[in-house]
This record gives sequence, C-alpha cells and structure tokens, in this order.
Amino acid sequence: MSARVLLPWTDIEVPDEVEAAYYDGGEAVPDGLADVEFYVLPYDRGPEPPKLIKELPALRVVQSLSAGVEALVPLLPAGVRLANGRGLHDLSVAEHALALIHAAQRDLPRWFAQQARGEWVREHTRSLADSRVLLVGHGSIGQAIERQLVAAEAVVTRVASRPRPAEDVHGVAELPELLPAADIVVLILPDTPATRGIIGRAELAALPDDALVVNVGRGTAIDTPALLAETRTGRLHAGLDVTDPEPLPADHPLWTTPGVVITPHIAGGSASFYPRAKKLAAEQLRRYVRGEELLNLVEH
Repeated sequence: MSARVLLPWTDIEVPDEVEAAYYDGGEAVPDGLADVEFYVLPYDRGPEPPKLIKELPALRVVQSLSAGVEALVPLLPAGVRLANGRGLHDLSVAEHALALIHAAQRDLPRWFAQQARGEWVREHTRSLADSRVLLVGHGSIGQAIERQLVAAEAVVTRVASRPRPAEDVHGVAELPELLPAADIVVLILPDTPATRGIIGRAELAALPDDALVVNVGRGTAIDTPALLAETRTGRLHAGLDVTDPEPLPADHPLWTTPGVVITPHIAGGSASFYPRAKKLAAEQLRRYVRGEELLNLVEH
C-alpha cells in the first residue's frame, strides 16, 4: 500500500511507499494534508500539534512520542488508532530521577550556593545507598529506575495499581502500610482519576521525618498544598520534575522552599530520546504500509 504521512523530523527513514510531509509543531502547518493517514506528533511542542488531529479527515493512526497519552484520547475521531512512546523515555527519566535523588540526598543546591559565594563549609549528608525506596508505578520507566536504584545499592519496594505477588509487586492499596518505612518515595504515575492526589496529606504525614518525595510522572499525583506544608517545616524534602499546577507560577512558594529541588518537566527529553524516537517512527511506518500490527497501541 502507499500512504501519506505527517512527520516531525525530515531525517526519519520512510519506506518507498510513503509520501511524507513535515510539521515540527513550531512552524506553520503545511498545506495539502487532507489525505494524511498517519500522524507522528511533534514531541513536547505545546498544545497546538494535537489540535491538528481533528483537521485530518483521512487520518487512521496517531503516533505519540510521549508515554502518557491521556490528554490525546478525547481528541481522536472514531476509528483512529493511537500508539504511544512506551520505552522511548525509560533511560532518560531514570537518569533524571536518580539525578533528583542524588541532588536532594547529597544536598547539592546547598553546595552550589556555597560555590557561588566561595565558601568552604563541610557537613555530612544523607545517601541513596541503603535507603529504602518505595517505587510507585512499575511500568517500563519504573523498571528502568529500579535497575539504577539497585545498582546504587538502595532497597527497593515495588508498587503498582494492582498487586502482582509473583513479581513481588505491591498494590497501591498497601501504601498506608508501606509509607512509614520509606526513606524515599518515587512516583511514576499517569494523570488519571485513580492517581490524582494519591499522595495527599495523610500519606505525606505517614512518611518518616527527613524522607524524600520524588515525582517524575504527573504533578497531579501529589497534593501540592500538603507537600508545601510538609517541606516548609523541613520535615520532608522533595525532588520534582512535574508539579500541579504546571507550569509552576513564578511566585509559587515551592520555588524557594529549602529542601525542594525543581526541574521544569524535562526528564524525558535527553539526547538519547531522539534517535530512539526516530527509530520507532520508522518501524511504525514500515509496519503500517505492510499491514502489520503496530507497536504500543493504546486501548481507548
């Protein structure tokens, strides 16, 4: 079969049967897209690229390069298949999660500030080694984070939406019993009704003093006012790549709360992501024109 596709990058390898148009999400939408069947969404380019989905009357497949696609589902016309970017971000997010943990545990913001002042004041810090880490969300990204945690000699307890005893995975219903024993909680959760506010006032209160809360999933998993209350007192620390609200307003007190490390939702976008994303897009196009099953299809 032949197909017309819309791609975000010109260096994606396309089969001979494919005629490609290009839209990176930042420039004007090209003309002549009425016959586009396969749309690879530009990555991390804001709200405009998804809006184009409803403007493509021949569309049959949307390929997202993000792992979380909950916001795309309501935009899909009937009969359009959706594939996500599962696996593309695993190592990037795992690296960033570990960076947030190390930054918080070894108090790197403090030493960076001292460097700027030319001060040499020493003190011992917390560590990751031997810490008890509660890993909440045990999909492919969670598993990649676990591999790095184990390499750092942390003690990992796995948590998923439902228990999987054969894999030593606990269910989220067990959080009240698990939280009091955790030195570090790492959240890798999507934004769904079941996950919103899953770490609230009671859950944060259950953590021991000096515990660290790390979020590299979606900001809505944590009750922000409750987290602010706990971190402002210094009882808890946090490493956040995602927040609620997002973007975090410039005057939000979390920015200046001691013991809180914040990055602007950039965990998944490291240099390793782009070659992997282009390889996935090329493989999906090959499968599409040959009538083969696509990877990472999402039920909706």
